[in-house]
Amino acid sequence: MSILIFIIVLGILIFVHELGHFIFAKKTGMLVEEFAIGFPPRIFSFKKGETKYSVGLIPIGGFVKILGEEYDDPKLPVPNQSEIDGQVGQGGKEGQKPKNYKRRFTSRPKWAQAIVLLAGVSFNFLLAWLFISIGFMSGLPVSVNEFEGEIIEDSRLILVDVLPSSPAGEAGLETGDVILYLDTKGGSDSIQNFSGTGVVEEFIASHGDREIEIFYKRGNETALASLIPKEGIVDGKPAIGVSFGMIGTVKFGILRAGWEGLKTTSSLTIATAVGLFYFVSGLVTGTADLSQVSGPVGIVSMVGDAFNFGFVYLLSFIALISINLAVINLIPIPALDGGRILFVLIESVKGSPLKPKTANWLNLAGFAALLLLMLAVTFSDILKFF
Repeated sequence: MSILIFIIVLGILIFVHELGHFIFAKKTGMLVEEFAIGFPPRIFSFKKGETKYSVGLIPIGGFVKILGEEYDDPKLPVPNQSEIDGQVGQGGKEGQKPKNYKRRFTSRPKWAQAIVLLAGVSFNFLLAWLFISIGFMSGLPVSVNEFEGEIIEDSRLILVDVLPSSPAGEAGLETGDVILYLDTKGGSDSIQNFSGTGVVEEFIASHGDREIEIFYKRGNETALASLIPKEGIVDGKPAIGVSFGMIGTVKFGILRAGWEGLKTTSSLTIATAVGLFYFVSGLVTGTADLSQVSGPVGIVSMVGDAFNFGFVYLLSFIALISINLAVINLIPIPALDGGRILFVLIESVKGSPLKPKTANWLNLAGFAALLLLMLAVTFSDILKFF
């Protein structure tokens, strides 16, 4: 079930991304030869106007094929049938420009090329904004501290982070667990009315020499974890190695939901960009922790969990993935939209196209690097199950 949901989610994200490229390629006068979701072999396809629309059997990607998008020899563009239709002579002579030469990607102004390349990630950001706004209209789980003064429903204490080698991690507590109440062994002291995270942290710190029982809920099941706080995790007081958060549900009207959705999308984008920057820096210096990121295998599991929590959680998770895909795509690495935008900027400065051989080799190197990184992250995902 999780795999099916993942495929559907991936299809939505790819469709929206490629739709951005498609719409703006059309708007800027480019000839779009094919709009495809999934990679060949094709399950079915049809042609409407000058564009073929197709669905591929391999549901892990998609593409918009724009005439002249590849780096060919600029002196003699290689014509295909759509270019030479109605033209005298099949091959063309030196200097002769095919019928649709002006509609080639590389023949359009640099600003048009940049807009088309940016359109994909822009549509991913718009999708995230839409889904988060729908979440606010339906009732979205948020941090109580961030929406002080608003009407918060179903407020609860949740673990937002758990250190693996801490007392909490060794006791089996996980991020996302809902804390019902805390009790000392024997029941002499307990706390269950959580007015904030401070009272819980104080309770744990004041019982550093005693075994604490934590009753929690995970999904639809409740469980008990027993542990003893220890020194050294937090300076100056005993702790169990978790971060708490008071989470509740907030609901807004359409205008307020749209505004809060925009602010949340912006803050998530900034946080994602900062996190990605440090991760890439870690890759360069050799200090990156692959266990802190997830590839397809890890995302399949997380999509399933989000679906089990409810529709609003799933929408929020899709929005987060959409933001991550958009930010990653903007990295100036050949084979990504960011790398292609970098090529356009370089060509604008130098006043001439890049050599096809150079551009193609850079794209191949970028693709190989991304593939190796994906394999490493996937291997790390698999190790988490053992």
